[in-house]
Amino acid sequence: MQLPLEIAFKDLDHSDAVEDRVRQEAQKLDRFFSHITSCRVVVEAPHKQHSKGNLYRIGIHLTVPPSRTIDVTRAHPGDPRHTDINVAIKDAFKAAARQLEDHARRLRGDVKTHGE
Repeated sequence: MQLPLEIAFKDLDHSDAVEDRVRQEAQKLDRFFSHITSCRVVVEAPHKQHSKGNLYRIGIHLTVPPSRTIDVTRAHPGDPRHTDINVAIKDAFKAAARQLEDHARRLRGDVKTHGE
């Protein structure tokens, strides 16, 4: 990554462990596309349901050349696995990796084109 990673917490107290996990996952994105110019991650706990647990939402905003942005929001209101913040982070970064791979394929010209 060319610019530093930005991590924001919304409706949630800052956690060094969560920040470290996000940094580890963000470093892995360089394997899929090494020209990421910026990465902003928002870790959010929008639901305050104490009986069912908090469902975490992870938003990732990537800027990649040429002048393209990739936005990933992982908010599955019915997915009980997202009461674990580590699972929510992992799912969001897996989706970001898939989108980066697709972007890299398009830049290389590896995408099939349909004939008329």
